[in-house]
Amino acid sequence: MRIISGKYKGKRLTAPKNLPVRPTTDMSKESLFNILNNKFYFDEVKVLDLFSGTGNLSYEFGSRGTETITAVDADYGCIRYIKQTAEALELNITAIKSDVYKFLKNHKLSYNIIVSDPPYDFDQQKFEEIVNLVFENELLDKEGTMVIEHSPQTDLEHMPHFVMKKKYGSSIFSFFEFESD
Repeated sequence: MRIISGKYKGKRLTAPKNLPVRPTTDMSKESLFNILNNKFYFDEVKVLDLFSGTGNLSYEFGSRGTETITAVDADYGCIRYIKQTAEALELNITAIKSDVYKFLKNHKLSYNIIVSDPPYDFDQQKFEEIVNLVFENELLDKEGTMVIEHSPQTDLEHMPHFVMKKKYGSSIFSFFEFESD
């Protein structure tokens, strides 16, 4: 895994092999950040990284100047790795070990950007539940964007607040926002 831009541009990170993860590819990550960069100043946003795994996306935000990053994952090994890496890189990432769905039901802060990279083999309804919980609990800022990474077998275009999708290799990013008035 490599940080693409910002303070740590080009830095390679090697996660332990025993983590249950499928990191976002560099090509997909670069494309995602190009889209987000056109809408946000990264040093002015609060980011929520769901199913954060190795923390790949969190490090990219941190390298680009984001000061408030919350990474949530249910795996203790992933959270430990994120905490160690964030400390080593001096990035302000709060890593929380929690079931993502419980976190979304009980959390009260809102974010400018929410990224979610659940396991690709999740049932369609589990992907839909992420969208529903984020909007029902008002976790996304009114001007914010939520992005869910998934396989082509998952279709989220029918969901409320869906804006667009972008395909990169075997990954799809579905974007969600509040409707503009």
